[in-house]
Amino acid sequence: MIDFHGVFPPLPTSFNKDESLSAEHIRKNIESLNRFGLSGYLILGSNGELVMLNHDEKVRAVNAAREVIPVDKLLIAGTGCESTRETIVLSKEAARAGADAVMVLNPSYYKGQMSQAALVSHYHAVADASAVPVIIYNMPANTGLDMTVADILAIADHPNIIGLKDSGGNLAKMAGIIHLAKKGFQVLAGSAGFLLPALSVGAVGGILALANIAPQKCLDIYHRFSEGKMDRAQKLQQEIISLNAAVTRNWGVPALKTAMDHIGLYGGPCRAPLQPLPEALKEKLLQLLK
Repeated sequence: MIDFHGVFPPLPTSFNKDESLSAEHIRKNIESLNRFGLSGYLILGSNGELVMLNHDEKVRAVNAAREVIPVDKLLIAGTGCESTRETIVLSKEAARAGADAVMVLNPSYYKGQMSQAALVSHYHAVADASAVPVIIYNMPANTGLDMTVADILAIADHPNIIGLKDSGGNLAKMAGIIHLAKKGFQVLAGSAGFLLPALSVGAVGGILALANIAPQKCLDIYHRFSEGKMDRAQKLQQEIISLNAAVTRNWGVPALKTAMDHIGLYGGPCRAPLQPLPEALKEKLLQLLK
């Protein structure tokens, strides 16, 4: 059983000016973040522009990350594709490249056909074939499909499916899953905006975009909660709300990459059709960073 307690940044994928993949900058960003007490990293999540990459680029990104992630930190690789077949292929290659677990976003293009039976069939086929454990990824803002408690519990009824990243922010649903899921099933908050509330209902940690640019803030919330220092944890949670919103729901990956450039990491360009952050928003973002 893998232990997911702690904080994990979902790393943006680094591109050169011509939008080609930059394995060098992926490695350099991880080396900079390694000085913090993070539990590991997610490569190829929503912030990693997973849907913008071809298969070979995805495998190259996982390989680059594994080269510089210490053995005591976990590497989670996002491997969700629209077909079960391709998800299985990518999950196997990610494991060969050194991923400790794979995180699978549900298929959503044919969302009207994604019944509970279809979702269970998909996830269980991936879990059967994967050499490493599987994490369910619920991201309704991007997929337009918000898996229910019943869906997630049915999917989780497989020995190789061991956790959930939930980015929906529905704490009642999260609490229900934690209460009803099999023993040892671990839930991770999908945003720093609700990290402390998620921890309070039993989440074990978070995969947090904000942890790329404010890792210590996220770690401080996690540790103050673990120490029972709720007043301090609440204050820290309140302090990060606006900045977290800027690099997630409000302005997204372009804002996150701009913030990384500003603090000395490599953000670089997004891949088209994503556009650079407008200058007016850059000024607002820099004020939040200050």
